[in-house]
Amino acid sequence: MKKLLFLTLIFSSTFALQTSERLFECTEIFKERKGELLVELERIDEQRQALSALQTATEELLSKKESKIRQQEEVVNNKLSKISQKEKSIQEMLAKNEQVLKEISNLKMNKIAQTFAKMKPAAASNILSDMDVKEAISILSTLKPKTVGKILTKMDSKKASELTTLLSK
Repeated sequence: MKKLLFLTLIFSSTFALQTSERLFECTEIFKERKGELLVELERIDEQRQALSALQTATEELLSKKESKIRQQEEVVNNKLSKISQKEKSIQEMLAKNEQVLKEISNLKMNKIAQTFAKMKPAAASNILSDMDVKEAISILSTLKPKTVGKILTKMDSKKASELTTLLSK
């Protein structure tokens, strides 16, 4: 029995020694892995800081670009408003000019009508026969009906009928 006890003791001490060696190896492996993880954690932290710096720089650049775009939009809007004002001014000037041209044209036609009204019907009919139809109509339309009738009676019948038809429209 002593032998058995002695053998058990030797066997358990050998087993304990092997277990102790294995624990030592595991501890060493854990220490190595811990060092690797710390290095990896440090690398991740550096990348996070770099990413944060990049994000900050990108946001600043974006902010500057947006500011520049707003300034350019403001310049464009100012130019557009100036162009709109000038366009409105030009439209007003055109309307005034057209009105003045109509007034001048009416005065001119009145003077021509007065001239034709003072002429003898035969002379007026000769002149109107040789004129463009539109111009002759515009002159005849400003004259009194009695004067128009006298002038048309002195004209060629075809020309008189053509002018009469156009006057009636």
